[in-house]
This record gives sequence, structure tokens and C-alpha cells, in this order.
Amino acid sequence: MPGRGPIRTTTFTAAFIVATCAMTGCGGGSDKPAQSGSATPPTATATATPSASATETAPQGFQSQIKRVTAADLKYSWRKGCPVAPSGLRMIEMTYWGMDDKTHPGGKLVVNARAARDLVKVFKRLYDIRYPIRRMEPVDVYKGSDFDSIEADNTSAFNCRNATGSTSFSQHAYGLAVDINTCENPYVYADGRVAHKDCVKYKNRKSRAPGVIHAGDKVVKAFASIGWGWGGEWSGAKDYQHFSSSGR
Repeated sequence: MPGRGPIRTTTFTAAFIVATCAMTGCGGGSDKPAQSGSATPPTATATATPSASATETAPQGFQSQIKRVTAADLKYSWRKGCPVAPSGLRMIEMTYWGMDDKTHPGGKLVVNARAARDLVKVFKRLYDIRYPIRRMEPVDVYKGSDFDSIEADNTSAFNCRNATGSTSFSQHAYGLAVDINTCENPYVYADGRVAHKDCVKYKNRKSRAPGVIHAGDKVVKAFASIGWGWGGEWSGAKDYQHFSSSGR
């Protein structure tokens, strides 16, 4: 979910976007802990829960490993009352293609266990087409701050928090949403505002800068192949970084 944050002026074989944005988007970068909301998780597209560990290697050099996580691994992003327990989440450690046109091992993405294998497939496809990613770290690196993670142009997934402006859980709280290259693909409010000043230039979606996602491109199609929707297709506010199993 993308760059939300406070607005100061007035939002596996091998590989993870409005009733309103307020109900499900990443847009505003809320850092408030999730409050009580619907604890029934959306349906993930994968049907089988992966084993504790699975490794895949492709000829191009893509590698991935799916690992279990504990509450200790999620010090800032998980707490009691979240809709998914740590046992229902997985850490995907994988290779990604960087903005420097080099392979980067050790990318980490925390996701819903039921979606982990599908997301490995997606990120393998992104690696194969050399789609560049700035960095890939759990939001815990930023002490659970969605705003700070976006400022760092970080690609992440699980974060137990409410949807922006809502008392309901975000799709990220289920591990069923991924935000990719959050600066190149900002959350744009319906009135055109962007919460992160360094990312304002990417409001122009005609940009062909590395990492920018466009309607119908290979990134959108990769997620569509597992049934995930893109926030760039929302009406009103646009969440260009956001993909989710529910499309919200």
C-alpha cells in the first residue's frame, strides 16, 4: 500500500490492488495500529498452505525460500488482535532485480501463508522481465511505519494496521496486499495530492522511468495471473503501488 502518511497542510512453484480508498487502500500511509475490525480474512487465491520451507531456483538466477515467522520476527507489524496469527504468515526470501540493473539476493516479503507460493510465481516473472525494484524489506525495518517505508521507496506486504481513514483492517493486515516501488507508484488522492514530496513527480503516469507501473503492463498482468487486482484501476483516488487479492 503505498505512501500514505500524514498530510501536513490541510494518504513459488516459484513468486503479491474503492468501496473507497478509505476502506481498503494503502493511500494515506496510516501508521495507527489496527483496531477492531472485521477479523474474517478475504479469500486468498492459493488453495494449499505451503510447507514450512520451500526453495525454487530458475535458470536466470532467481531463487526463493518460504519460511515460517514468529511474533518475534514481527515486533512492530503484528500484535494481539490482528486478523492473522504469525503462524498464518510466511517470509519469502528471494532474489530481485534492482534499480542498478543487478541481481539482489535476500529480498524479504512477509505475506499470508496461503498466498506465498502464488506470490513467488509473480516475483519470478518480475525478475525474468528484469522489472527493477528499489528495495524489499519487511515494514518492521521501519518500526511498522507505513509512511517511512514509503519514503524509503520500499516494496513490502504484511503490516497489521487499519485501512487509511477506516476502522476496518487493511488488506495488508491479512498479508494479502503488496506495495511495489512506493515512490515511483504513489498513492494519489482524488484531488491530485501526493503525501510524499519526493514522489510528486510520479503523479504523471506517462513517465517511463524505471519501476513505474502502467495499466496493462507486464507487472499488472503478472499479478492478474493469480487473480490479484491493481489500485491503479480504482476510481477516484489511485493507489498505483498496491496489488491485493481482493483488488481493494
